[in-house]
Amino acid sequence: MELITILLSGLLGLLAPLGFVSDRLATAAIRDRLNSAETLAVRIDNAPSYQLLQGKVQRVRIAGRGIVPQPDLRIAVLELETDAIALNPISLRQGKPELVEPLQAGIRMQVTETDVNRFLQSAAVKERLKTMNLNLPANSSQEAEPYSVEKVQLDFLANNRLQIGIILKGQRSGTQSTVTAESGFAINAGRQMQLVEPQVRFGETAVPAEIIMLLTAGLLQQLDLGRLEESGLTSRVLNFQIQDAHLDLAAFIRIEPQFLTRR
Repeated sequence: MELITILLSGLLGLLAPLGFVSDRLATAAIRDRLNSAETLAVRIDNAPSYQLLQGKVQRVRIAGRGIVPQPDLRIAVLELETDAIALNPISLRQGKPELVEPLQAGIRMQVTETDVNRFLQSAAVKERLKTMNLNLPANSSQEAEPYSVEKVQLDFLANNRLQIGIILKGQRSGTQSTVTAESGFAINAGRQMQLVEPQVRFGETAVPAEIIMLLTAGLLQQLDLGRLEESGLTSRVLNFQIQDAHLDLAAFIRIEPQFLTRR
């Protein structure tokens, strides 16, 4: 969700020098900030001219397909639509737009299983995985052995379930082990992710449910969208749906003026 906030911040920066006038120039400016985009369209609904001088615009809509914000990271569908935007007119003329009223937007995104796994196999992710080490029991003894993460692969399943396969390599023994995790997902009150019937296997051994919940508690806390509200960001997930080949996400975001000034 913070990625979307960064995109909205960048949108305000693009609108300022353009004066809310040209959809074509706005589209070109956003393209320049992306690695690539198969299709991209920006529409700016202008308020009357006297309101433009006051830093107001009625609505901004962005629709794209095959959006690549950075190498190997592809978003199949991205649609964003804001409510009315109100900026400080002085900051607008200076090219450093500041919100004077909260910015609200609806967002829809779709990512595919193929694109996610391509990203997980990218050089940047592989380099990061090399820095991750886990201390787990070796296959031949109960002593802990450091394992490095060799590969991660995701499979989108039906009924809002996701499976993750992780290949680990023992740094002392050199043996490879596989961790397979599968879970369904639910969103509580639009802000807090919950696991539904999670299952984890280390090799052929099933991990007890109590240990799974202990291991995932910290991650679920980080994914709680409510933790950002004090800083001025309110976000609610309206739809989170995993299908056989893709994941669809729809969300509402409200950004208070102070949130952007802190970034």
